[in-house]
Amino acid sequence: MSVYMWPPAVVPGPYTITTEEILAEVNGRHPGASWLKRADGMAKNTGIGERRWMQPLEAITAPSRSGFPGPAASAAGGTGETGETGKTAEAGPPVPQTVEERTASVWGTVQDCAERAARQALETAGVTPDQVDYVVTSNSTTPALPGLDIALFNRLGLREDVLLLPFSQWACIAGTRSLATASKLLAADPGATVLIVIAEALSTTYQPDDTGIDSLLMRLLFADTAVAAVVRGRPDQGAFLRLDAAWHRTVPGTADIHRLHTRADGVHYEMDRSGPKWVQSTLPPMWEWVRGRHTDPDWHPDLLVAHPGGTRVLELIQESVPSSWPDVPGPWPDHLLDHSWSSIVTGNRGGAAVFDVLDRALSAGVPAGARTVLYGAAPGLTATAMDGVWL
Repeated sequence: MSVYMWPPAVVPGPYTITTEEILAEVNGRHPGASWLKRADGMAKNTGIGERRWMQPLEAITAPSRSGFPGPAASAAGGTGETGETGKTAEAGPPVPQTVEERTASVWGTVQDCAERAARQALETAGVTPDQVDYVVTSNSTTPALPGLDIALFNRLGLREDVLLLPFSQWACIAGTRSLATASKLLAADPGATVLIVIAEALSTTYQPDDTGIDSLLMRLLFADTAVAAVVRGRPDQGAFLRLDAAWHRTVPGTADIHRLHTRADGVHYEMDRSGPKWVQSTLPPMWEWVRGRHTDPDWHPDLLVAHPGGTRVLELIQESVPSSWPDVPGPWPDHLLDHSWSSIVTGNRGGAAVFDVLDRALSAGVPAGARTVLYGAAPGLTATAMDGVWL
């Protein structure tokens, strides 16, 4: 069954953080790091000049406010206490924030941005809160129970019989998989209205005391955004995209390629250097699926809306795009990923990225009938694609 999507709302975090500010913070905190001389080059390679976060840099990098003593103080019996030698122990270095301090301070902003995105999406689609039958939410970076679904239920004034479907583990795949989930819901309930809301505060993975070079890349790469959109089973006025089918792939044995670890000081994101290649490995079977759906020998996509995990990921996605079908002469367009490249310039938005790319395509103008493929991959490693047409 085909489903129809209305223009997404995109609400970035309220604080603009420049790459220069991040590099200055890293230089000041880790002046002796062996990889510091590579920092400027890494920053340049990301192509990101600034990104938006849910909280300012100084709040993310502030020491703990919990009052717990630092390591040196603890070893000597605590700040201001007297050890066996009779000497007063000196306070240790600043203590990293606890996981509570790191996430609680931003959770309210995540809810605020998500609510704004939801209200904008509903208004764009001409839908009132009482007309929403299903709410699909994704929020992987500020864990809470009750979660974003309940927050939106109360803030938007949704019906008491609305079905709330929270997905806290989707991460970067939330854009495509939420649309695939909506298509399943609407196949069973064609007259329903689905509201999708995705909100991520990836800045909470900024761990100032991490000394690995991969941690530097995460500092530079991530952005915070809330997005929302309405999906229905009928092409009412204002719909801009028809989605006809979904494809899924999960690669066995890749659970450790990308991962979030929660420690006392918050969430740490870790990525194996082979991550982009594993993402690339899902593209050939995806294109085979697309080819199997279209018997017209002249068919090719006009637009590829791909989650821009980073410049290297986009380069590998570009390499995986067939120049043409094996049995069809002539090259495919070379501008398929233009809007994904435009998105990554202001950061990797995680699960919100695909909706951000769609919003950029809308702003640039896409002709009716444009053949469109949506693609996203996430830790797991798992991928979802959708095949559709611009209305």
